Amino acid sequence: MAVLSLLIIGCSTEKNTAKSRWWHSFNARYNTYYNGSVAYIDGSLEKENGNKDNYTEIIPLYTVGNKNSRELGKANFDRAIEKAEKAIKLHSIKRRPVWNKRRRKTERDIEWLGRKEYNPFLWKVWMLMGRAQFHQGDFDAAASTFNYMARLYETQPAIYGRARAWLAKSYIENDFLYDAEDVIRNMQRDSIHWRAQKEWDYTLADYYIHTKEYAKAIPYLKKVIKHEMRKKQKAREYFLLGQLEAALGHGQEAYKAYQKVIRQNPPYELEFNARIAQTEVMAGRQAGKMIAKLKRMAVSDKNKEYLDQVYYAIGNIYLAQRDTMQAIANYERGNRKATRSSIEKGVLLLKLGDLYWDKEKFNDAQRCYGEAIGLLDKEREGYELLSQRSKVLDELVPFTDAVQLQDSLQTLAKMNEHDRNAAIDRVIEALKKQEKEEKNRLAEENAQQMMQQNGATGNTNRISAPQPMGGKQQSGAWYFYNPMAVQQGKRQFQRMWGKRENVDNWQRINTTVVAGMGRQDEMANLTDEQRDSIALAEAVADSLKQISDSAQNDPHKREYYMAQIPFTEEQVAASNLIIMDGLYNSGVIFKDKLDNLPLSEKALTRLVSQYPTYENMDKAYYHLFLLHSRKGEPQIAESYIDRLKANFPNSQWTQVLTDPYFAQNAREGVHIEDSLYAATYNAFKADRFVEVWGNLSLSEKRFPLGANRDKFLFIGGLSKLNSGDGDGCLADMKLLVEKFSQSPLAEMAGMIVNGVQEGRRLRGGKFDLGNVWARRNVVLSDSDSINARTLSNERNTNFVFMLVYQPDSINPNKLLFELARYNFTSFWVRDFDINIEKGDGVDCMQISGFRNYDEALQYARQLLKQKNVVRQMGKARPVIISEENLPLLGTNFSYDEYSEFYTKHFAPLEVSTFHLLTEPAEIVTQPSGETDEPITESEIDNFLNNTFVAPIEPTTPAETVIPIENGEPTEEAAPTGTTVIPIEEPTKDTIPTGTTVIPTEQPTQTVPAQNDRKDQNGKNSQTGRTDKTGQAGQASQKSKPNTPPKTPATRRRQLPNIIDGAEIIFDDTDSIPPSKVRPKPSTKRAAPKGSASATPKKTSGNKASDKTKKTNTPKKTDTSEKTEKKRKTFDLEDEYYDLEGF
Repeated sequence: MAVLSLLIIGCSTEKNTAKSRWWHSFNARYNTYYNGSVAYIDGSLEKENGNKDNYTEIIPLYTVGNKNSRELGKANFDRAIEKAEKAIKLHSIKRRPVWNKRRRKTERDIEWLGRKEYNPFLWKVWMLMGRAQFHQGDFDAAASTFNYMARLYETQPAIYGRARAWLAKSYIENDFLYDAEDVIRNMQRDSIHWRAQKEWDYTLADYYIHTKEYAKAIPYLKKVIKHEMRKKQKAREYFLLGQLEAALGHGQEAYKAYQKVIRQNPPYELEFNARIAQTEVMAGRQAGKMIAKLKRMAVSDKNKEYLDQVYYAIGNIYLAQRDTMQAIANYERGNRKATRSSIEKGVLLLKLGDLYWDKEKFNDAQRCYGEAIGLLDKEREGYELLSQRSKVLDELVPFTDAVQLQDSLQTLAKMNEHDRNAAIDRVIEALKKQEKEEKNRLAEENAQQMMQQNGATGNTNRISAPQPMGGKQQSGAWYFYNPMAVQQGKRQFQRMWGKRENVDNWQRINTTVVAGMGRQDEMANLTDEQRDSIALAEAVADSLKQISDSAQNDPHKREYYMAQIPFTEEQVAASNLIIMDGLYNSGVIFKDKLDNLPLSEKALTRLVSQYPTYENMDKAYYHLFLLHSRKGEPQIAESYIDRLKANFPNSQWTQVLTDPYFAQNAREGVHIEDSLYAATYNAFKADRFVEVWGNLSLSEKRFPLGANRDKFLFIGGLSKLNSGDGDGCLADMKLLVEKFSQSPLAEMAGMIVNGVQEGRRLRGGKFDLGNVWARRNVVLSDSDSINARTLSNERNTNFVFMLVYQPDSINPNKLLFELARYNFTSFWVRDFDINIEKGDGVDCMQISGFRNYDEALQYARQLLKQKNVVRQMGKARPVIISEENLPLLGTNFSYDEYSEFYTKHFAPLEVSTFHLLTEPAEIVTQPSGETDEPITESEIDNFLNNTFVAPIEPTTPAETVIPIENGEPTEEAAPTGTTVIPIEEPTKDTIPTGTTVIPTEQPTQTVPAQNDRKDQNGKNSQTGRTDKTGQAGQASQKSKPNTPPKTPATRRRQLPNIIDGAEIIFDDTDSIPPSKVRPKPSTKRAAPKGSASATPKKTSGNKASDKTKKTNTPKKTDTSEKTEKKRKTFDLEDEYYDLEGF
């Protein structure tokens, strides 16, 4: 037991000896790292097997690029990250080794002493954590990890190159292409270590794919395929290669790449899509052969679920041959035979809708677009155009359908009875046939589902989990949060019920009317027999009416269609009203929203010529004038002005067109009106009300339909109120609500009107509508202000640091990334949460987790010194506020009011000089004199689990002074366990100059460190800072020692111009170029030039010795057997632990 206890104590991370390095690397590798790597592999396999690619687009190189697959394997990746963090805390060695001052330093020795991490295996732990974060989809955290890792191993090119490659990948997958380009450019400027070349092949291939430089991506992708060891992933990469070759027009190369996909024996879905892609790339030369091949695939039972893709490929071949009719027919056939609501079906419908759009069949285009928009991803290229077209068609099609329907009904009314009945029967037969096909399709789908549930599926090569509607993985979100499901629900509702108005009791066909009191009085005066006879007659009449109604509501009966045909003059007049309204609205939409002037002219000209009694004929003349003006036909346009003057002299459209400023307003009216409103608003703020009223009059004359008309009315009303005309203000507010009900100002004007109606008095006053910092939502009355909550000036409570900004004034995503990276790299022992809150006119980014005001202020001072953060802040306001006062900000108090409160109560406070943010939330210390050494294996694990190691390089302000126990300020004290190498050999009773001596158990007082110096008054002045790990700060490396130096100073970054390899394994053997085979280690090595003796050079395992050992000359050297053992134990290219396959 005693030996075990001495072994654990002797192998503490506070000591840097060959024994401690071996112990911690061994434990990190075969304990925490092993468990984390197993979890990482399980998570990678889960993500790989559950990934669903969208083969209609360029598939991503990494499966994490599919957003629907990012949640796969999350639990395993979390476990891998947890194990990596534990390994880093328990086994990180930051202490520099003790160096023999009499030994001459070589360049490799300088590099060794300049390292920031001395555990030779821990770089793989960092790599495991970063990769797990990357494949988990947390690219911000992965970028922070690899960025920190690159700085930690910046003197070791092999590890540094790998970390920078993964940093660039994290930027690429997060769409930070500018940052990724910067990393790639800087790395290409330097030489990339041959061991990191493999990672850079993946990185450059991924980068050029994201930037759509496919010609540059293909050579690197071919190298990636050679590196790939997983069969399924290699098949995906071959498919990706085929897509890139096809995008460049290289059909033959693409066909070969797809053929290699099939040879990999991938899952059937991938194989099927490869075969489909083969037919498309070779369709130009062998169209007939490819169509025959696809038709054979359509007959196969294995492809029943993919018939939409088969017919989509056939349609594409016909479309390439310019046979549009056959292409549309196959697209429609694929739509009917589709059994899945998948992305592939959405792509088919999008293509079909585009064809109908080009042919101006807007009814069919609206049907296809309306269904496709619910199946495609919002981030798909072209989705915005699809959404815009779908919205316009949803507005247009009801009018065009109404016109077409009424024209058809009026035509049927003019037919004889025989022809009319024959036409109706043809419609009924087509409806029955369509319903029968739909019924058969649903029955077939139900049978297939039953077979799948019973395990009787014919395809055993592909195992697929059941997918929810839309082909997306179930995420547990509410139904109405899924836009795809909502769109599908709307379509299904319209198929069942048609277009219904959003009113109560919409499902009732006939509304019932409650009888009046007179009816009850008449019934009361009748006898029982009379009442019974009347009730019986009404029952018979109701039954006959129900039979008639049922026939009129059944589309399978003639009565259903006969009831809609206009036979009487009243019915024809009602039908004509529907036609007139449809022609006018469709003509305006064609002109303004579709820019289809011929169709607009056709609709409006028919309206003017066939229906001269239309009530809005002046509007029709106005739009026809604009239409012919855009077509460059001024004579025809002037004729419509003459018609307006003759028929509608008092119309507002006549006044607009006859305005002498009409031409100027058409060209520059928007800018003139904006300038006029800006001048009016400035005059209102300066109390120049006469000028305000003059501008209002000018606006009413020049821009009666301007975009700022509501604002002019609101400003005019407030001006009247401030000048004492409350009635005029109220009249303007009512006019604003009536004419501009959709304006944001209408709500505020309505509140003013309602307040006056409730008996409140209007009071004038000035306020700035554009000043969001003076805005608050709650306006207190005189009685409410007595009981209003006030701001608290308590400093010892939880505080929040906020960055408040106006929307669109900064890039919140980049600012969030910089904050997260700064917190991750600067505060290891503290965890700060970052939330973004949306407000009225302002948004804020909240950083919480501060226990008092002092911590929040220290954090703010440190943060505002970070150039990357300040660059992204822009015009954001930093705000420090307690959680108690936070609910009052923006509601009871504006930001300006809180700023005054902060300046008065918090700004004058003296802030603590301790580094509060470097302290852990809970510190467990052991009483002095009590050392409970672990005895059992479980106690040893508990001892290791409770070990705490802080990270390096905290970012703290340089002027911060930390007092010691007596309260007097001194230089920054070193943390527990810090040991700085003395320049001279220390004696037993004296403290050498330039040395910091800190007890490892009970650090209560420190003396000035090597970089400390005295000012003229004898007081200590701080010149550097101390890392959390106990190492001296960077400033200590720059200050001059008090004694003559006998060894070269340690540099912050030293890239030795020699072949390195000692940074990864214990010994100092040279790394091997990729073109050579690694030789066996020799037992002898040449002595360096200028050495006093010819003894072999000491390995890195003996570079740092214990303080109790003599440092003059080594008594013995390592043998070749020990060197070979260490090489095998910590081999850089260990395929399993390096996780190259994943």
